[in-house]
Amino acid sequence: MTTGIIITLCSLILISYVFDLTSAKTRIPSVILLLLIGWLMRQLAVQFGINVPDLSEALPVIGTIGLILIVLEGSMDLELDRSKKRVVLNSLLLALLPMLILGTGLALIIQQVSEVSFRTALVNVIPISVISSAIAIPSAQSLCKANRELVTYESSLSDIFGVIFFNFVALNETFGWLTFGSFFLQIIITLVISFAGIIGLSVLLHSITHHVKFVPVIMLVILLYAISKVLHLPGLIFILLFGIFLANLNQLHKVKWVKVFHIESLKKEFVRFKEIVGEASFLIRTLFFLLFGFMIETEELLNTQSLPWALAITAGIFAIRFAFLKMLKIKEFTFLFIAPRGLITILLFLSVAQSDRIDIISTSLVIQIVIITALIMMFGLMRTKRTVPSEIPMSNTEEPISEESDNNAAQ
Repeated sequence: MTTGIIITLCSLILISYVFDLTSAKTRIPSVILLLLIGWLMRQLAVQFGINVPDLSEALPVIGTIGLILIVLEGSMDLELDRSKKRVVLNSLLLALLPMLILGTGLALIIQQVSEVSFRTALVNVIPISVISSAIAIPSAQSLCKANRELVTYESSLSDIFGVIFFNFVALNETFGWLTFGSFFLQIIITLVISFAGIIGLSVLLHSITHHVKFVPVIMLVILLYAISKVLHLPGLIFILLFGIFLANLNQLHKVKWVKVFHIESLKKEFVRFKEIVGEASFLIRTLFFLLFGFMIETEELLNTQSLPWALAITAGIFAIRFAFLKMLKIKEFTFLFIAPRGLITILLFLSVAQSDRIDIISTSLVIQIVIITALIMMFGLMRTKRTVPSEIPMSNTEEPISEESDNNAAQ
């Protein structure tokens, strides 16, 4: 039995690796294939009467670790300089405003339909208002660097804003000046802890001479996030800032206190650390989506009662996104389709207290929205491959990039 489990697990991870290798050419997000494989494994288990233990408790644990590693991996690709101001601003607006508008609008509708309080409705709809970096970042790897950066910034910030927004609403029964004051104090405390954590972890990366050095650093990153979660602090801010700090060591030569880190030596360690984080992120992401696919019930997937809601909410997601892309004059057509729901959606949905759960926002609805948005992204990426260059100017003042040069960049 043990040997069979090992063979199955290794085979599935290798299949996921093949999906990852081919996704740049096929434009099929590996998450779609992983969910399908997981679902098929469940059908086989039922067909052959294989007794599988309840794995539902493992999903939030694997998902949380995956979220940390994915945000860290994505942030280590973000090089900051003055030329990135527009990208950062666009990403911030795209991550925050559509989430607030969609969440508030859905909450008002559900408040009327389900006759629940606005707070209860809002807690339930926030998870489906957040873009999943776990799906968006890997799927954007086939795009050129500039477009990839925008997707990474937007989806990472969406995760962070989503977690902060969810915790703020879920942990407070009423909202007043004291509530908002406490919230801003938490942000300040998080920034202070992040600054101290960045210094400490950077010193460790440089100072540890033992042959095992990156796993302890990764464990400390996860530990700091877990502690911040216990204290109800937005720990993803620390993860994002730590990754950005490491990615921008070249920009920090003029900062006096940074010289203590021996930048040149730290840059060498950063390259190896980034590789380790990337591989760990791939493994955890694979396990999460395989497990989630395995736990999908066919009845939930084909639930006709929740399907109209799922289609209507999905239409709202992309209508609001289209409006903001127009407003920000972002001409890259591909960005319209890259708004998947996924790992962060599932984690936040599972975090909703039983006393706050409502029938409309069901497991079936969440699964359907995750799959529909992923499929839309897949078809959007496929269409882009055939008809649209990977990079189009962000505003009317920029020069267009030829299709030939873009193909070379993609290669």
